[in-house]
Amino acid sequence: MPAFCMILVGPPGSGKGTQAAKLVESLDMEHISSGDLLRHHQANGTDLGHRAKHFMEQGLLVPDELVIAMVLERINEVTAGNSVVLDGFPRTIDQAQALDQSLGSGGINLVISINVSSEELVRRLSGRVICRDCQTPYQQQEGIKTCVKCGGDLYQRDDDSSDAVLKRLEVYGAQTEPLLEFYRLQGKLEVIQGEQNVSDVSRALVSTVEKIENSR
Repeated sequence: MPAFCMILVGPPGSGKGTQAAKLVESLDMEHISSGDLLRHHQANGTDLGHRAKHFMEQGLLVPDELVIAMVLERINEVTAGNSVVLDGFPRTIDQAQALDQSLGSGGINLVISINVSSEELVRRLSGRVICRDCQTPYQQQEGIKTCVKCGGDLYQRDDDSSDAVLKRLEVYGAQTEPLLEFYRLQGKLEVIQGEQNVSDVSRALVSTVEKIENSR
């Protein structure tokens, strides 16, 4: 099991993926993304991947037990003494409770929520384009025509239209607000303001993680 396990939470457009990558780089943490794990298991044809694909092809949510199994399998692969940042999981209280039960004593050490206003999130997402190949996001006003990282084509996802963004944020709020309260009551929640520039958000995140790690 990892020496330190934290969760990074943020709405669509909050820069959560970018900040998770910067935490990994700055603090040598292992990044575990539920979305990446689903894609990995499907691409490699694992038993968990096949079982998850059955639900995804029907437009259904992948059951908690399958996602938890993927996450725990990856956590157990982490070298003892290393630290882990979970991204995209848990999303609900049921998932959080199942994760706590599976991890046992110690469990999650820290939860950081990146706070960004709805107005700013709509502005960011409705102007966002994504690389078809590596999923790197860009803002349309940057004037980039192809992905800087891999040269792939850029496109705007259907769910990044203004109306779709508002619906996504509504769903996120309904699911995640109770989850944040769950961890707040455990004394594990810290909130970072996400409307600063990327470097300032990164510094605040690293400082918060180091403070909690050093207090243990």
